[in-house]
Amino acid sequence: MNIKEIGEIRRHIRRDRSNMTAIYGCYVNQGKEIVSEFRRSTGMMSENEGDKYFGLMRKTLSGTVGKHLIDISFQTAQVMSDSEHKLLRDLRDSNLEDEQLRLQFYHKVMETLSFDDGYLILLGCDRYDVPFKRKDDSDGDSSEVYRFLLCAVCPVKLTKSALHYVPEEGLFHDGGITNAVSAPELGFLFPAFDNRATNLYNALYYTRSTKENHETFADSIFNVKIPKPAFLQKKSFEAILSNALEEECGLDTVQTVHEQLVQRITLHKESKVPDTLLVSKEEVKEVLTGCGISEAKIAKFSVDYDEAFGFEADLHPKNIIDEKRFEIKTPDVSIKVAPDRADLIETRVIGGVKYILINAQEDVEVNGVRIHI
Repeated sequence: MNIKEIGEIRRHIRRDRSNMTAIYGCYVNQGKEIVSEFRRSTGMMSENEGDKYFGLMRKTLSGTVGKHLIDISFQTAQVMSDSEHKLLRDLRDSNLEDEQLRLQFYHKVMETLSFDDGYLILLGCDRYDVPFKRKDDSDGDSSEVYRFLLCAVCPVKLTKSALHYVPEEGLFHDGGITNAVSAPELGFLFPAFDNRATNLYNALYYTRSTKENHETFADSIFNVKIPKPAFLQKKSFEAILSNALEEECGLDTVQTVHEQLVQRITLHKESKVPDTLLVSKEEVKEVLTGCGISEAKIAKFSVDYDEAFGFEADLHPKNIIDEKRFEIKTPDVSIKVAPDRADLIETRVIGGVKYILINAQEDVEVNGVRIHI
């Protein structure tokens, strides 16, 4: 799914737009025991309560594609006979009204997830009448119906409330401890909405954290191996550059790789193409070749890349660099530079001593004090 398709479904997940007639929930404590299982009719919810429930569900369709929103791709054999895929289909096709199917799903989640104070599993089944898009991008009559399952897993946290005012007594009292539902930690949409149509061969997985993607949950629910978390992808890419290039990994090389990837991100953003931007191993190798890196080092980079990310895997550039940050560090010094002014920094060896030099033609401040050089 691209960002435009995700946004179209996200806008539909609202109390006044959705066709979701009920939201099902399962509250699981820290001991992996079901505390409560419930069905809430969306039509019977107050406006404020409905907005909160739909807000939690909608949150699973937010974030950066490739970083928080991960494409799940099923093999043909899985769609035809896999028990995990069948359970998701059956949940959707039953409109979540089959209690045994819901319990089966809840227990699969409970086997793989654990939070300090428990969590709430929310499930909803919806129908979206997909409007026909005219050439001017305006909506026409509905051309097909997209039926989907939406899941949100929200940590429940024990919170001590502050003193609150009781009008009848004219006093402030302690509100005690409450079990508050937090924003979703993970969730998913099934099936995918690709090319504005149902695609049973894909799903969309949401993870709030860029460091923890709950791989065991994804494996249990989808039986699909998902990519490393974005944080680990970045660390792996940095380690591959450093270890593979060794003494050829200089400031100019890292700077060029960063600039080239930022340029691709910027051009993609300006083009307003909805499809997700990816960078291939071959594209990175071309950049390294342009930096004068030897064939032997590039070959080592290629091998290490495949071992870390999978053979010829494409990566989301935003997962392997920080487009808004360029930083140089030693054990005792940290230099942060605007990415578009990295040319102000250079490295030199003077009299056998290694230096990082900063071009300081403009004003210089130390601890907020303007100084003269």
